[in-house]
Amino acid sequence: MLFLALAVVSAFTSAAALYPSSSDVVELTPSNFDKLVTQSDDVWVVEFFAPWCGHCKSLVPEYSKAAKALKGVVKVGAVDADEHKTLGSRFGVSGFPTIKIFGSNKNKPEDFRSSRTAQGIVDAAFKTLRDNVDDRLGGKRSGGGSSGGSGDSNDVVELTDSNFASKVLDSDDLWLVEFYAPWCGHCKNLAPHWAKAATELKGKVKVGALDATVHTSMASRYGVQGYPTIKIFNAGKKDSSSVEDYNGGRTASDIVNYAIDKLAENIPAPEINELTSDEGLKEACGEHPLCVISVLPHILDCQSECRNDYLKMLKEMGEKYKKKMWGWIWAEAGKQPALEEVLEIGGFGYPAMAVVNSKKMKFSIMRGSFSRDGINEFLRDLSYGRGSTAPVRGAELPKIEKSEAWDGKDGALPVEDDIDLSDVSLDDKDEL
Repeated sequence: MLFLALAVVSAFTSAAALYPSSSDVVELTPSNFDKLVTQSDDVWVVEFFAPWCGHCKSLVPEYSKAAKALKGVVKVGAVDADEHKTLGSRFGVSGFPTIKIFGSNKNKPEDFRSSRTAQGIVDAAFKTLRDNVDDRLGGKRSGGGSSGGSGDSNDVVELTDSNFASKVLDSDDLWLVEFYAPWCGHCKNLAPHWAKAATELKGKVKVGALDATVHTSMASRYGVQGYPTIKIFNAGKKDSSSVEDYNGGRTASDIVNYAIDKLAENIPAPEINELTSDEGLKEACGEHPLCVISVLPHILDCQSECRNDYLKMLKEMGEKYKKKMWGWIWAEAGKQPALEEVLEIGGFGYPAMAVVNSKKMKFSIMRGSFSRDGINEFLRDLSYGRGSTAPVRGAELPKIEKSEAWDGKDGALPVEDDIDLSDVSLDDKDEL
């Protein structure tokens, strides 16, 4: 028993710490984060991970290799954001692993969006390092404009003609950009609200300011004729159609609410994937706070039109709750009997739905109707922390049986072999 207990403790410990103390990856916690990262002049690459996350475990060798290559040049660290949720929340972490690069503005790190390889991490780190050097050579704005001379707008990114393309246009992020003039009274009045909005939006939306009296090229390009002018550069590819005028209120609350609404518009709806392998279950449930599992009727009981209606309804629900960052999957009734058993699905017939928290190994099953209103009520209660839950049997999700994905066609009964009756005698006089 003692050996078993030690084995359990050892397994838990090894899972909780992805990077050993001998690694070049620095362990970061709430107690040392600000001292080592935000209060330093160094560029930092920081991974926010969860010990149970499969993709985090897969990243370990590449991330460790990058840390070794960058030693003495750029600092590389990692945060167990599952344990230290305050740090993850502070920097807008909503999935694992998330990598952020802390450059010149430590309160507003850049999201790492390159390939998760050692080379991709090193290249991104060097780009940020070079940007820092260029910023120092060019000098930073010390007052006026959006800062209003208060010096409390560290979360507002200073934009210029020379860096506008690299920071805004080449970014996939949603940007709010103020074009201002240092002498403009309305700009000075906006300054504290703009700075507060930038702080509240960090990790979600990027907020910048450009002195249009100095950097006239960008101001002219976007038709700025008065101050302050606020433009929205929508997430994703930036072209003329992605730029909009901001016509909302000028308080911090107005700006934040407007930006969050815009952000929600740009978040893609989740895919509603069919469950055909272990990898599909891990992707949907292992990398998201909750996963929504639907079991639809067998294709012979609900043909393609019927099934597509259900899938359309699930997509609508995925769109409605996309900000929750849940995973969504579905399976055909009877194809994954082990999963149905542990989640107690099928007792009320099909279609059916259950929501799983794979970290806590708890689930909630929908008892109401499988309709828009029924699903919405069920998911809404869960999003507010309401509704009953039960532990997953065996404290783990079962192995998924590999199967072929649905081909989108109607189902058909198997064709029976023709029976040859030529040798069968039908003479009543034959003895039995």
